[in-house]
Amino acid sequence: MHRRDDEPELEEFEGPSKSELKRRSEELQDLGVALAELSQAELDALPLPETLRDAIEQLRRTTGRGGLLRQRQYVGKLMRHVDAEPIRAALDARHSLDRARVQHEKRIEQWRDRLLAEGEPALDELLRERPRANRRELAALIAQAAAEQNAARPPAAARRLFQRLRALLDDESAA
Repeated sequence: MHRRDDEPELEEFEGPSKSELKRRSEELQDLGVALAELSQAELDALPLPETLRDAIEQLRRTTGRGGLLRQRQYVGKLMRHVDAEPIRAALDARHSLDRARVQHEKRIEQWRDRLLAEGEPALDELLRERPRANRRELAALIAQAAAEQNAARPPAAARRLFQRLRALLDDESAA
């Protein structure tokens, strides 16, 4: 098909497609919803316009399905006028801290489980890693927790052992 000389030449569109604009809009809505899930202190730490802050507060209070959808869209609309990068960075930092905290808790659980399963050899290894730990106190907690476990009693001593391990591992990791 050839263009006739009297037909105007069509200009190519260089902007984002309609689908791309919709994806961006949905991404900003999701980012706004993530802001609504932050604690008040975390939200206050972000430099947000007052209108967006008010819309996020309203989103937190909205319970109805239709109202929630409208408020999400409104927050997304307001997000288009805000630099989203600092918000993304703050949310990423929060997620990293959450992941680190979960990993730390799992490490404490693993130590508790090892101490209960292996006894003295695991305690010796822990004391090599944490020389300031009180061997007598830990051995007593391990014995109490093992006795509870064997008697199928509630794990009060196992919880105390976990708390002691947390304090021990937190102190050493902060040093």
